[in-house]
Amino acid sequence: MDGHQLFEQYKTYPGTWDEMCTGNHIRPQYRQVFSDISQLPGEILQQKDKLAGELFMNQGITFTVYSDDAGIERIFPFDIIPRILTANEWDHIQQGITQRLRALNLFLKDIYSQQQIIKDKIIPAELIATCPHYTREVFGVNVPHDLYVHISGIDLIRGQDGTFYILEDNLRTPSGVSYMLENREVIKRIFPGMLADSRVRMINNYPLLLSEILSGLAPQQMVTPTVVLLTPGIFNSAYFEHTFLARQMGVPLVEGRDLLVDNHKVYMKTTAGLQQVHVIYRRIDDDFLDPLVFRPDSALGIPGLMSAYRKGNVAIANAVGNGVADDKAVYAYVPAMIRYYLNEEPVLPNVPTYSLEDDEAREYVFKNMENMVIKRTNQSGGYGMVMGNKASEKELAEVKKAIRETPREFIAQPIIKLSTVPCLIDGKLQPRHVDLRPYALCGPNGIRIVPGGLTRVALREGSLVVNSSQGGGSKDTWVVDL
Repeated sequence: MDGHQLFEQYKTYPGTWDEMCTGNHIRPQYRQVFSDISQLPGEILQQKDKLAGELFMNQGITFTVYSDDAGIERIFPFDIIPRILTANEWDHIQQGITQRLRALNLFLKDIYSQQQIIKDKIIPAELIATCPHYTREVFGVNVPHDLYVHISGIDLIRGQDGTFYILEDNLRTPSGVSYMLENREVIKRIFPGMLADSRVRMINNYPLLLSEILSGLAPQQMVTPTVVLLTPGIFNSAYFEHTFLARQMGVPLVEGRDLLVDNHKVYMKTTAGLQQVHVIYRRIDDDFLDPLVFRPDSALGIPGLMSAYRKGNVAIANAVGNGVADDKAVYAYVPAMIRYYLNEEPVLPNVPTYSLEDDEAREYVFKNMENMVIKRTNQSGGYGMVMGNKASEKELAEVKKAIRETPREFIAQPIIKLSTVPCLIDGKLQPRHVDLRPYALCGPNGIRIVPGGLTRVALREGSLVVNSSQGGGSKDTWVVDL
């Protein structure tokens, strides 16, 4: 079956927004790809699909599934048909994410200082007080340029009418950007010329932008500050990404044991002696950063790091304590933050969210469980999530019991049919649901977002769960100028 027949036989899901097709028509942004791929014999497409898998395998592009006894590392599944956005769609997304991050940065500054948003009763005090990621230890700490979120991955979905919604904010140690960059490199190898044909915007300057932003956080304005990437080590699920980014930026990849604190300054052990560290891009959660302040059993952190941070002798990206802003219960209040801090209406709406501490909301959710997705407020990666339309009676009864016991730990959202894109599966083009994680970098000179992001694909037919830990894969994401 050649490429043209593959497209001819593509059938979309009824009642779902498909990124490539509207009715029997190919959307303008896909026409060039449709033309290029249609000319390829089926066996060539299959060879390219196989080559993509081999390239990922040879480059060790992996992630870790902690719950999988069969083995720690897996190759990240990749689909060779790109997901394509128009320049206008991208401008709308970029505007919405920029607005959201401005508000979230102001919220983090406020919540760790004046707490005016609580005094003005925009956000309930108890919501913050009960947030496990609200870090009292950094209350009053000044951070460079009042920037708390330097690197973010904001997850978006597209609903049945084509509207983009913010699904969640990842503001602590967001991962996946290496897959975005590697996906593009693989596409360049297997479809040389196709990117130029479609006038796709480039993303390969991300490591350079990240490096510039990190260097700009140095406590003293220095020409060449020492920046390091702090990793928990080889058993972390995103270790491939840590090594990739350190290599791309040309900075040392360090573990906690490679650093020490002396006289409130952080030093790296080197063969030439101790070298002062000015900026730490950490990929370690708050709890493990400093055993003198947080978990005393942490072997991953650096004793005394928080004292150097408080004194302003080292910058940490992202800032310590950001978790309060991406708690799923706090997420419901981000549109109110945008109105409060910026006096603007949100450009990108939230998914409607029910706080299960509210008696009426809880009763409504319990009556409509089959139409709801239940999420734990402090879990990520698709863990702790129950899809009401797929759960058994026993699972629904268990989650209701858990909600009644600790309602603060859960939210509910209506199940939204995510948009679909064509995927090459078993030699056929089949629709699969996707989300999108653009990566934004916030620095002293503003917010930069490389055009695209990581499109995550629910590879199981009909599934809405895109997380790699739950069987998802990814695609290259193109922004095209028509």
